[in-house]
Amino acid sequence: MFDENRLRVFAAIAREGSVTAAAAALHYAQPSVSHHLARLEAEAGVPLVQRAGRGIRLTEAGRLLADRAEEILGRIDSARTELAAHAGLSAGRVRLAAFPSALATLVPAVAAAFGAEHPDIELALTEAEPPEALAALRRGEADVAFTFHHGDSPPGGREGHTVTSILHEPVYIVSRAGASWPGPRTDLETYRGQRWIAGCERCRTHLLSACGKRGFTPAIAFETDDYVAAQALVAAGLGVSTLPGLALRAHLHPGVRIDRLPGDHRVVDAVAYGAPPLPAPIEAFLKVVKETAVEPVQWP
Repeated sequence: MFDENRLRVFAAIAREGSVTAAAAALHYAQPSVSHHLARLEAEAGVPLVQRAGRGIRLTEAGRLLADRAEEILGRIDSARTELAAHAGLSAGRVRLAAFPSALATLVPAVAAAFGAEHPDIELALTEAEPPEALAALRRGEADVAFTFHHGDSPPGGREGHTVTSILHEPVYIVSRAGASWPGPRTDLETYRGQRWIAGCERCRTHLLSACGKRGFTPAIAFETDDYVAAQALVAAGLGVSTLPGLALRAHLHPGVRIDRLPGDHRVVDAVAYGAPPLPAPIEAFLKVVKETAVEPVQWP
């Protein structure tokens, strides 16, 4: 059984890159940090660090333990917070990590409804793409993550999590307003010879896959995670793009035209770490999410 304090010391060493820097960050004496490291290596039975100049380098075992230490310590801190709010929903905190277009559309209504129903529970918000949000859950730095995946690519890395489906979000082809095309606007093949503006890594992968099914590879001229910038590039005649409904609900450039791609969508979920029953504040938050973040009748 690893001692919690030694794990905290080792996590600081891994983050800071040296015993001296870890001691300064923790406000410990350097010999004390060295002592904790030596005791932890004795408990582990393998070397965890190697000297590298004035700093240290983690061994393979050290990297593994450092990753697990962050997760374990995050769980411990979360448990302490939950126990502090054990009296009920009169206290507590929910930390939400959400991708940008969800923060601009879904989150405000959810946050307002949650605040009205549970005014004594603090809701903290942070922006994170799905991979980073799920990593924050595992480290105990977030309690709930809003994530997405495209309908033709099942998500991974969610084992041991509670997943609440929020909505199916349509995907649109975005072209310059007033432009004429040789074929149906809702068929990707119509834009075969055009330059393309691609989004985040997952959206880019989906675009390549969708166009590949139509028998061509899109010529990607620009890449940006910013859905406002993507629409501005399209409006300027620099290419065409595909964007999901939430991004277009958050911002619709007057110089673009949007056409829904049949059968194409993203699945938006709320993900929490662990299996039910979850801590009371998180259960309460997910309940509000299910009641508030409903699919709109009209998209975007």
